[in-house]
Amino acid sequence: MKVLSMIQPWATLLVQGETLYETRSWKTRYRGPLAIHASKKVDKQACKYEPIRSLLAKNGYTEQNLPTGVILATCELTNCYQVIDATHTSAILDCGEVVTGEDFLLGDYSPGYFAWEIAGFRLLMPYIPAKGKLGLWEYPIDEELMI
Repeated sequence: MKVLSMIQPWATLLVQGETLYETRSWKTRYRGPLAIHASKKVDKQACKYEPIRSLLAKNGYTEQNLPTGVILATCELTNCYQVIDATHTSAILDCGEVVTGEDFLLGDYSPGYFAWEIAGFRLLMPYIPAKGKLGLWEYPIDEELMI
């Protein structure tokens, strides 16, 4: 299965359904099953700011207990849109979608960046320890582990 590594708290916020998109500086033509890996790095500064702190707390997380170095969940990468315009509070994607609110606050919607549309999260229990990599990478995931 293809895997995407993400820094915490962004990985947890994505798999908990707190945002519709994962933003990247690069696009992908890949569509299909995708696993989300939480890297060992935690953005401690981000964890201190609202709404991130409250969204983590709502799901029982703090900067100290975020899972790291593990594959958290599987999902479907359904689309990849380019950001064509942005203000301080919203962004317009090339599909015509306007991103606002918490979705906007939880990503980097700089013009030229890409919003990966991801859905259908299934948490893995237990999490799978794994060393992350840059880009999309492959890892064999047993379907029986998904809940």
